[in-house]
Amino acid sequence: KESFMAYDNRVLAVLSDEDVTSIQSALTTMRGLLPFLVTLSGQERRELAKMGPKSVGFDEKCATYMTNRAEFAPGFVNVAEVQKVRALRSQLLRFTMEMQTLASCVDDTVQLVSSEVWLADLDYYKGVREAAKTGQAGAQDAYDDLRVRFPGPRGNRAVPASAAA
Repeated sequence: KESFMAYDNRVLAVLSDEDVTSIQSALTTMRGLLPFLVTLSGQERRELAKMGPKSVGFDEKCATYMTNRAEFAPGFVNVAEVQKVRALRSQLLRFTMEMQTLASCVDDTVQLVSSEVWLADLDYYKGVREAAKTGQAGAQDAYDDLRVRFPGPRGNRAVPASAAA
């Protein structure tokens, strides 16, 4: 059974309301600059052809051949449109990694601070439960209100060390 106090607060930061507004504004600006972004379902992602790192060389050769020998392109392949899409892919790749890293760091930080808050909540709940057992004024009302999070038999039921939020 871990205790909140057993952990260091690994993230001690404060975002001002202005900081949050600036971040949200920057995100809105980015979305505005990328109005063509799509959302794919899991099924759509599985069904799409994949161009991994090993295929980049092949693509580069095809780009050269499409430019220099366009007569070999099938009629349904619009070489000019393929060049535009290839250029867009290249531009997106210039910042994709940074955005993925940022999103991952935000997610990790939310998970960490949520864990720290949850452990503090559980320790507080344990304190309220003990205070209610000893009859301290106001403790029973708080305990009755908080205990609904942990339904089950009354009595000696232990508080889970890490229950899902």
